[in-house]
Amino acid sequence: METKSFLIRNIPIGGGNPVTIQSMTNTDTRDAAKTTEQILRLESAGCEIVRFSVYDEQCAEAIPYIRSHTHIPLVADIHFDHRLAIAAIENGIDKVRINPGNIGSESKVRELVAAAKDRKIPIRIGVNGGSLEKDVLAKYGVTAEAMLESALKHVSILEKCGFYDIVLSLKASTVQKTVEANRLARKQTPYPLHLGVTEAGMDDAALVKSSVGIGSLLLDGIGDTIRVSLTGDPVREVYAARHILHAVGLRSEGVEVVSCPTCGRTRVDLASIVKKVRDSLPDTKRSLRIAVMGCAVNGPGEAREADLGIAFGSKNAVVFRKGELLYSDKLPAVIDRFIDDVKKELS
Repeated sequence: METKSFLIRNIPIGGGNPVTIQSMTNTDTRDAAKTTEQILRLESAGCEIVRFSVYDEQCAEAIPYIRSHTHIPLVADIHFDHRLAIAAIENGIDKVRINPGNIGSESKVRELVAAAKDRKIPIRIGVNGGSLEKDVLAKYGVTAEAMLESALKHVSILEKCGFYDIVLSLKASTVQKTVEANRLARKQTPYPLHLGVTEAGMDDAALVKSSVGIGSLLLDGIGDTIRVSLTGDPVREVYAARHILHAVGLRSEGVEVVSCPTCGRTRVDLASIVKKVRDSLPDTKRSLRIAVMGCAVNGPGEAREADLGIAFGSKNAVVFRKGELLYSDKLPAVIDRFIDDVKKELS
């Protein structure tokens, strides 16, 4: 089923529109200048929607400054106090995120919905496995079914108010529960889905969990916007999201480096060569596929299939451009020559 579509400021979400990349600041939102600086870094990395915590009145008061100095849609992350969500809307936020397990009574949700409806501000209902309502937990425990029931219960409140610009997120810290919950949601709701594995951790383990969870859903045609949750600098989340979208074939922007895992036939230090090639690449959104291969078995074939490819022997290497042999040259000069060709291709 095609999801409902609407705008978050000027960015369309759902309805078959391109999957967007989100991140979240980790600055103190009350420090508007520092939060703005981080958002601008996220924008430069390719972030298209950014969220920040609004946990007191000072945070809400910072929104006009942040909005006037940044360029992408802003999302207020609200917990416990619906009045802060209303204040964020009044101060120019583009979307609010609430957690149904802690926002309060139905009357408070209705008050929030009225403010959002008046200004055409979408609402994301964010359900996390770690903060489900007590009655839902008693009935199911922390399961995909529990997450979906929690989300649908609050969707029904918004729908009763005549409000339908809804985004759903159902996140758990395990891949299996996250994937199952979103598959259930896609079957039962028409609303855009925000994908992510929450509290994934940091470094390689977190990247693997997020890639498997988000990627498997995207390959099923599920998901309209994604956030890769990583502990640390949020700019890394944006680069990871770009890689995921590239890997599943939803975006072609950026440079993709294909390289072999090496084996006993490899006669060069391929890891250091690949690192040198990667380190030389500019941060670009131009699409280019590069192959850096270590032996004569798969090397020439992969190199031919790339936009630019190099395959190494023991003393020399052959370079291909879009399937045609460009030249053969000796090591180590061939490496720098190849890097110069890549840079020219991207210039």
